[in-house]
Amino acid sequence: MAAAGGPRPGLGLRSCAEYEAEQCQFPGIPESVQKSVSLEAGMLQPLYTEQFYPSPAAEAVVQQLLPIPKAAPLPEAPDPKTCSPQEYLEYYIFPVLLPGMIELLHEAKKEKCFERKMTKFIACDFLTEWLYNHNVRRKDEPFTEFFSIPFVNSWLKDHPRQPLPLSVFLSEEEASIIIQSFWRGYLVRSDREVQELRQWQKQLRSEKIIFQKVEEFWAKQEAKASIQNGDL
Repeated sequence: MAAAGGPRPGLGLRSCAEYEAEQCQFPGIPESVQKSVSLEAGMLQPLYTEQFYPSPAAEAVVQQLLPIPKAAPLPEAPDPKTCSPQEYLEYYIFPVLLPGMIELLHEAKKEKCFERKMTKFIACDFLTEWLYNHNVRRKDEPFTEFFSIPFVNSWLKDHPRQPLPLSVFLSEEEASIIIQSFWRGYLVRSDREVQELRQWQKQLRSEKIIFQKVEEFWAKQEAKASIQNGDL
């Protein structure tokens, strides 16, 4: 449990943690101890079964004396037009939506959404694509990407999105190469001799610009003088 006043984990993190806890057979116990416990349980299982489970003949007698209860029939699905909102959610929405939410959490974990502030993963886009491709009416149709879905394509024509920054499309290797190259360039530019060379180049460029302006000024003056002499 988080300390009072501290940040609480998000819904995605809590759901993934609960899922991992369910997968673990003995939480909090090392794996080596778990193997030894499971091995001992497997060795003792024949002894327990022989001691507590009756013979087949005894089972037959018990089945004849005790009637086997029949399973209760499943409740029929309510009419979607007349049922209550709670029944509509339980019978028509949640059975379809919850599997998509589970896949959404797994995909978000793969995209490291719980570790980074910005990613290229858009949860609504993934869920829309998943629900569209798992629609019962499209059972035998091929997989359709999000931007190829007809209603998505028509909506984006009238409401175009702003492009995502290029940084979210970079892998960790590509991002590390760009950062390292920038850092190496900074170290080279911060060297004293390199700074002197850059200062000299800057001064040289400014002098060339001054010479060009002076030449342009005298060229204009000569052109004006020649025009005046032609008029006279």
